[in-house]
Amino acid sequence: MKVGLHPALNDIHLDAMQPSNQRQLSIALRAISTGQDRNLPLNLCLVLDHSGSMNGRPLETVKKAAISLIERLNPEDRLSVIAFDHRAKVLVKNQIVTDPQSVTKQINRLSADGGTAIDEGLKLGMEEVAKGKQETVSQIFLLTDGENEHGDNARCLKLSEVATEYKITLNTLGFGAHWNQNILEKIADIGGGTLSYIEQPEQALNEFGRLFNRIQAVGLTNAYLLFDLMPKVRFAELKPVAQVAPDTIELPVQPENNRFKVRLGDLMTDTERVVLANLYIGQLPQGRQAITNLQVRYDDPAADQEAILSEPMSVEVEVQSVYKPAPNAQVQQSILALAKYRQTQIAEAKLQQGDRAGAATMLQTAAKTAIQMGDKGAATVLQTNATRLQSGEDLSEADRKKTRIVSKTILQE
Repeated sequence: MKVGLHPALNDIHLDAMQPSNQRQLSIALRAISTGQDRNLPLNLCLVLDHSGSMNGRPLETVKKAAISLIERLNPEDRLSVIAFDHRAKVLVKNQIVTDPQSVTKQINRLSADGGTAIDEGLKLGMEEVAKGKQETVSQIFLLTDGENEHGDNARCLKLSEVATEYKITLNTLGFGAHWNQNILEKIADIGGGTLSYIEQPEQALNEFGRLFNRIQAVGLTNAYLLFDLMPKVRFAELKPVAQVAPDTIELPVQPENNRFKVRLGDLMTDTERVVLANLYIGQLPQGRQAITNLQVRYDDPAADQEAILSEPMSVEVEVQSVYKPAPNAQVQQSILALAKYRQTQIAEAKLQQGDRAGAATMLQTAAKTAIQMGDKGAATVLQTNATRLQSGEDLSEADRKKTRIVSKTILQE
């Protein structure tokens, strides 16, 4: 397995007369099979909320969704299941499932009761996953329908940071309308995973299946994108790097020796991760000029190899005395995806401040951006919510959560 790395600038031409130029650099990355790769076993932990609010149809559909994944496990895959209310317990120990019926019975015995302590479930889940990490793709699916009223949100975020150190990916699923979207999103963003929204119980099966398909396609893990910026080239000061596909996530940039690193986490074989970097380039001589070298450092669990370095790749611009723009339409799509996300964030902030008119205006702006992208699903959600605010209505918890989801990704049809 190796890395596919494809950089592109929003405009490869630069004006030699300008003292400073701003450019967006899009970098598409994926795992590429070399034809001799063995299938990578999964090490999956389901961390399931069974608090009192999950009683009835919600918990029953979640149990069915969990059991459906057992049926899709390959012979070498590992599974563990944690159940939590205001405490947490190991329902199924980390194991290769040789007796699916026994595991199914354990899950089916689960009943709803108690409060919610997400950090207790997350901690126990990480402990179980750690038992089967060797030469596997280690993932946690954390599902909850409520606020962390018996837990500590700061501890959740600290555990997410620890998970990245241990090369465990965290995915979060918010069930219903009353979970804390900020905390679940931060857990997933820090943990290198994805945030899913299960609005109605019957969607649980599809969301579990969608996440399972994604982790089955993981080929490489613990990937870092490395930037070696040339003289006169620098990152923008605020939020210089973000992922824009398959989900939009702000990515922290960290110095490492004389270069910079950005953690990406898992690389899939069927879906590209697309990263967008905002660069400022000082005045350069005419002709072809390198602005940065890119490299990826990653682990290949199937080969039991860590910290592999891809071949360095140079990104160049053409500096012109008579500047002729050369816009790249594909990079423009990435720019619009990030704009949609940030415009929606501004709208949410204005709404929290009580500025309904300002929030409505920003949601309309985000809707127009979504239309430019061809993202009709997001445009409909964002414009509908803008109209509701303008007419004096409040946004429901479900409205706000769907707004957050469509800001981060393109809705599945």
